[in-house]
Formats: sequence, C-alpha cells, structure tokens
Amino acid sequence: MNKAVHDGSGVWSATGFRPGTEAATRTGSGTGSGTGTGSASGEVWSGSWVAGRLGVELGGDEGLEELLGLALRRNPRRAHLLVSNVLGKHVPQSPAVVYGYGFALGLRVRDLLGEDEARRAVVLGYAETATGLGHSVADGVGLAPCLHSTRRPVEGVARAGGFEESHSHATSHLLLPENPDLLATDGPLVLVDDEFSTGNTVLNTIRDLHGRYPRSRYVIVALVDMRSAADLGRLAGFAREIDATVDLVTAASGTVRLPEGVLEKGQALVAEHEQAAAVAPAPRSDPAGVVRVDLGWPQGLADGGRHGFTPEHRVRLEGALPAMAARIAGALPPDARHGRVLVLGFEELMYAPLRLGVALEKMTDAEVRYSTTTRSPVLAVDDPGYAIRTRLVFPAHDDPADGPGERYAYNVAGAGFDAVVAVVDSTADTPALHAPDGLLAQLAAHTRTVLLAVVPSYVPAAPAVPAASAVLESSAERPSMLPEPLRGPAFSSYASDEVGWLLQDLSDTRLEAPTEEREEAIQSGGAHYAESLPVEYQPSPQYQELFRDALATSAARIALAVGAVTETVLAERSPRPVLVSLARAGTPVGVLMRRWAQHRHGVDLPHYAVSIVRGRGIDANALRWLAAHHDPADVVFVDGWTGKGAITRELAQAIEEFEATDGIGGFDPEIAVLADPGSCVRTYGTREDFLIPSACLNSTVSGLVSRTVLRADLVGEHDYHGAKFYRELAGSDVSTDFLDAISARFDEVGDAVDDRVKELLATDRTPTWEGWAAVERISEEYGIHDVNLVKPGVGEATRVLLRRVPWKILARAGAGADLDHVRLLAEQRGVPVEEVAELPYTCVGLIHPKYTRGATGADGRAVTV
Repeated sequence: MNKAVHDGSGVWSATGFRPGTEAATRTGSGTGSGTGTGSASGEVWSGSWVAGRLGVELGGDEGLEELLGLALRRNPRRAHLLVSNVLGKHVPQSPAVVYGYGFALGLRVRDLLGEDEARRAVVLGYAETATGLGHSVADGVGLAPCLHSTRRPVEGVARAGGFEESHSHATSHLLLPENPDLLATDGPLVLVDDEFSTGNTVLNTIRDLHGRYPRSRYVIVALVDMRSAADLGRLAGFAREIDATVDLVTAASGTVRLPEGVLEKGQALVAEHEQAAAVAPAPRSDPAGVVRVDLGWPQGLADGGRHGFTPEHRVRLEGALPAMAARIAGALPPDARHGRVLVLGFEELMYAPLRLGVALEKMTDAEVRYSTTTRSPVLAVDDPGYAIRTRLVFPAHDDPADGPGERYAYNVAGAGFDAVVAVVDSTADTPALHAPDGLLAQLAAHTRTVLLAVVPSYVPAAPAVPAASAVLESSAERPSMLPEPLRGPAFSSYASDEVGWLLQDLSDTRLEAPTEEREEAIQSGGAHYAESLPVEYQPSPQYQELFRDALATSAARIALAVGAVTETVLAERSPRPVLVSLARAGTPVGVLMRRWAQHRHGVDLPHYAVSIVRGRGIDANALRWLAAHHDPADVVFVDGWTGKGAITRELAQAIEEFEATDGIGGFDPEIAVLADPGSCVRTYGTREDFLIPSACLNSTVSGLVSRTVLRADLVGEHDYHGAKFYRELAGSDVSTDFLDAISARFDEVGDAVDDRVKELLATDRTPTWEGWAAVERISEEYGIHDVNLVKPGVGEATRVLLRRVPWKILARAGAGADLDHVRLLAEQRGVPVEEVAELPYTCVGLIHPKYTRGATGADGRAVTV
C-alpha cells in the first residue's frame, strides 16, 4: 500500500505584533532576496547583514522575513543560523505571540487528524529549541500527551529511543518517557521542530522510532519549511519506503539560497568579528540583589515534557498559573509593573516559563517579553540588520552530562528591561548559577531587578511510601505503574474524553445472580452486595416512554442544578478541579459538570470514575493513581444525590484510613452532588428531592457500565475494583441522549444559575443530617431496625425497585409526576405504595426485612417478580 506526503503549509502572520527588542525588527512584507533593502515602513530586516556579506538569499511566503532573521555561528557544519522572531529562544518576544503560533499549529493538526485520531496521537518536540513549541502544539491539539527529547540523561529512567541531529553543535537526543508505553501506541506521532530544513533530523527520528514502534501516520510540524528543491522529494520517498502517511504542517515556507563557499566565508566572518562583537559588559561581582520568588508550583506536577506531559497535567498547570504569575507580579518593583519585563527560560525548560509569561502579560500593564538561554554559540553583532545584537556568556549551571561549557543569552543586554525573571528548574539552581560570573550576575549588570523562580525538576519516582515501617513493606511490593483509565468506546458508550474509568474490565465474567438469591445472601451475611450483580432490568416500552417524558420535563431543572454545583465547585474548591465521580450513579453527573465547565468557561476538566463500596471503602489503588497524576487537593468527588448520607460517611472514613496507611494527604472527602435532600453535604445544586431521570434506569443511562464489583477472587491487592461493559445492550442505550438533552438547556438556565450560585455562596450550607435522623425514625416505626434497608429519596427508592427485593414504597402525600416511574415499577413488581403525610423525602424505598425466599410481604405479593 503506497502512502503519500501531504503538505499542509500555510502562513499565520505576525503582522501587528511588536517585537521584543530592536534586534527583532522586521520588514512589513516581501519574499525578496533578502539583500537588506528594508521594508516600506523603513525597518531593517534582521537578516540583511548576513545576506549582504555572504550572498545568502531568503525567499518564500509573504511575511517570511517577519518570522526569520539571519545570524552566524561557530559551527563546522553550517555557518548561518535562521533566527526565529516567534520561537522565544534567541529573540525576546511577546509570550502571547510565541504561544499563539504553536497553539494555532496544534489546532491545524487537530483539524487535519480529526478528534478520534488526535486523541490517539503523541506530540514529540525537539530539544532544545522546540520544547516549548512542541508543548504549545500539544495544547492546540488538546487531546494528546506530549514528550520532548532531551540532552539531559536522568538516572533510573530507561531510554525509549534516541537520534542524532546532524547539523547541531550538540547531537545526541534522548527519549525518556516515564510511561514506557507512551510511544508504543499505533496512533499518529506528531513531530515538532522550529524549522524543517534538510529533513535529516525528522528522518533520523522516524527511522529510530518506526523500527521500535511502527505506526501508519506521522505529522511533521514546523514554524517554517525551508527545504531546498533537492530535499523536497526525500520525505515522499521515505514515506513510501516505510509505508506510512506523512503530513506536513507549517506556518510559512521558503528557501535559503546559499552561494558556493558560504561555509568557509561564514567561518572567516565569525573569526573576524569575534573580538569586535557586541559582547556584554562585565557583570557586577556580587549578584546579592537577586530576589527569589516562591512560585508555589503544584506538588508532583511535571516541569515539562522531558518525561511526558499529559492533558491532565495541562489542566493542573492551567489552574495554578494565575496564582504563580501573581506571586511574580507581586515581587516586581512598582516601576517594572508598568515597564519592560523579560521572562527568561532555561535551555530545555521553555514551556513553564512561557506559560508564566503569558499569565503575567495578562495580569499586568508591563510590556512582557520572553526568551530562553541556550547552548548554541552565535556571533553577536550590534547592527540593526543582524538578528543577534548582544550576547551574555556564562558557565553551564546544571552539571551537564557532557561536562562544563559556555551558555548564552541573546538580545538581553542593552534591551532596556526594567526587570528580568529568570526561571530555572531545581537541577540548575546550583552555585554556578549564583557565582560572580554566573547567569544571575550577568543579568544583574543589565537590569535593576532580577527575580529567580525555581521550578522543581520532575523526576519519575516510585509510588509514595509512608513513614510507618509496616506500610513501607507493603508499599515496596506495589507495582510502580497502575493501569491507565479505561475509556470508551472500548469500555463504556461515553466518548473517551468524557470520563476515564479507574476500574478493571470484568465484562467476560459471569457475575449476575437472581435478585432473590442476592437479597437472601446479603441479609443472611453470606455475601456482600458488591460481590455479584443483579440481572440488568430491561425496561418495557411503557417505562421507556415514561423515562423520556421525565427527561423532557426535568431537563432544565437538572441543567440548573448542574450549573449551580459546578460553579460552586469552581468558586470554592478549585479553579481547575479534577472531577472524580463515584461509579456509577455519579458518572453522568460528572460528565455533565465537565460539559458545563467547557461550555461556560472553555475549560476541559479531567474526569474519572472510581468505585466506592459501602462497608469496604473507596478503591485505594484508584486514589494512588490519582495522587500520582494530579494534586489531591484539586480532586472533587461527585455523586448524583444523597439519601441518608451513608456514602458520604463511608468516603470520609475511607480517605482518613487511606491517609494513615499510604501517607498521601490532600484529598477532600466532601462530595459534590446534584441534589442533597438528606442535608449531608455543603456542595450541591439543590436540596430538593426531585427525579433525576438517570435514576430510572441502570447501565443504559450510565454508559452501559454495571455497578462496581469487589470480590477477592477477582480483585487482587494491586487491582482496581471491577465492572462490566454491557455491549449487548447498545440498542437500548440512552446515555448520550440523557446528557445531550440536559446540555442543550445550558444556555437557557445561565441567568438562573448565576442567581442560584450567588444565593448558595451567601447561605449557611452546614449539613444538618436530617435525612439520617428521618431514616432512623422510619426504620424504627416500620419495625425494620436496620437503616441499610431504608433507602430515602427518589433515586434510592428507584434503585430498590430495580435491584433489590422491595417491601413497600413510602410516598409523600400529593407527590406528582416525579413518582410516575416509581408507581409503574411498583405496580410491575407488586409492591404497595403507601402515602405518608409530612415525609421529609418525596419517597422512601423499604427493602424487605429479614428476607428469605419463603418470605412474603403484608399483601402476600411483595416478593413476586
């Protein structure tokens, strides 16, 4: 099968953005030869100095000269250097412009691939120049993890690949993903570099990875495609050779025409000008004026893509950025807050400082610019037609594997910055950084204020180990990698981005038992309810119609509750919460809350479903996975409704025990629910007991997933709890219909949500636990003497009728359409409905007490199915 190269190049103009320094001046347009004639506005192209002396010609798309300048470097393989004005490496530029270019390219990749393929993709950026660009592209793709190559080996992390960059001054690239399976997928691989010139680097990468992890599609992304005519056909030939599709997406394209002998001429020019180049003045001997800023970087969050960076990491970073940027802004002197501020990243650490710069640019009046230090030795010439006007030289300060050497910061000296914010990772926060000839001292010689912000270097670690010796032993035996969440369509009928199930798939295991057998075993103490599954109730046509009528009637009311609880969570719990629904009743609610956040705020919140079992607690392995991938403080547990509050109490106790055994703290056990008729929680959409139609059905409204299972012979110590995916019920599935019907009412209820949230935030919402008191009273009044057999609320009463052996239903006198489905189910099962005045819930389901298969209810029919 022959595959082809698709050239998706196109221009995204930077016209209108002000460059960061005089060295970044640009022509207004033109595809000319680059002879230094300047633009219509009189600005000098920053490649004219090189072009005029070496005869180098730059031609291509209109606006190409806005993106690129030219410089010379000490390199035996290539004398000239294409200097990007929008990469954020050598030329200080607006962070929003730098990020915007990468993000826009990522959007184009997402459009090219389609959402399904984009979700299966992995983005790979090249060190050092394209680490930030690769991250930004991944943000635009939105659904894919990213990784970048690195020249920094990390002890204990195995290589997943490597390749050579033939024209570079430092050739070896390492691939060190924390998750060894990150590159082992068969989804598209998106390779991101700042320029695509000969194509050698990309081909070397693909050759290395394709032999290990073959796949059918690659996408190459670059700011500029500068291949020569001779190189244009190589990629197509290579694609045919490996039998894969290779797509190319660029912001602009052109060519560099090099005259004969240009390498020798360039080297001679470098030698001639080295001594006369515009080198920075000597630094002050004491950089003691440097102010250290504590960013409050989220614990455990990767500092970049050296070991992989997932969409969930991105959400955590998004939530933390405003507070971190505010700390930087607060440390700036007053004049700098209205002046020129440079956020200076560090070699491969490009993305974190870039995002900090974007956030700082939004919240201050300062003219913020962004660039990073580099290994690349480039000649500096103080001429407006040359891209590198000034150069700071300082010793490497991260103890590099290839030994000590010089490092550089370009176009910083003489640029008039009122403050420089140096952002490094903790590995690079060494005495060499603070030495009299170090980077901080060099910066202090050229600006009044230097701030130092240190991002913790992320190193893949073993699972968290608590202090207690007994726990040390058990923790050491745990596998270091828990499985990634299950996702649709392989598991559940929900879209893969709607929810990740932290469960194991037991679909091929026989777990269903007749309702009467289950009830007898549960009440006799012979089995726990979570050790088997009830036979899935298949609704009659009449019942299905009732569900649809109920959904149409209540969709707006549910949308209002969804909006209210989500906005309350965003206001009080976390600006970027990690939604963790309690499977399975909480899962549709979690999906709806995620949809609300995306619809109202444009934020994609991570959402997972976990198992919690009454009497057995929450799935500890799921908590371990969450703690390894997110800040526990951001986790918000979600459920559909409260009854008497048993699960609320179960969760609080389970979290307390988990912290004691695993030494992992920070999880808030309070549940966020749509409806809290039992007054058991503070975070809710309403305290009315009304019909949430998802309670009317079982798996067919919950992504075709069963309730969760916890049985010793199926769930081991290191396993997630289990559940089944009922693929065979797809014809009856209304899960998406339910979600879409409510989501469609979001705009309609927007104003009402704002009013309710304002009211909720001003209200004392302290739980009164009146539901629990009511259940205890009912248990005694009806001679049950077991609160576990009393199920208050519309949702819980419905569950009794669907899954248990019901005794009777108590209905509030005058309850209307909210109980139509309850009355129909009760009629079908021969269960009496007893109206009760002043019932605190709309209805209460009573499970048959002391059930055996010979027992009958008061009317002689209660156990008849």
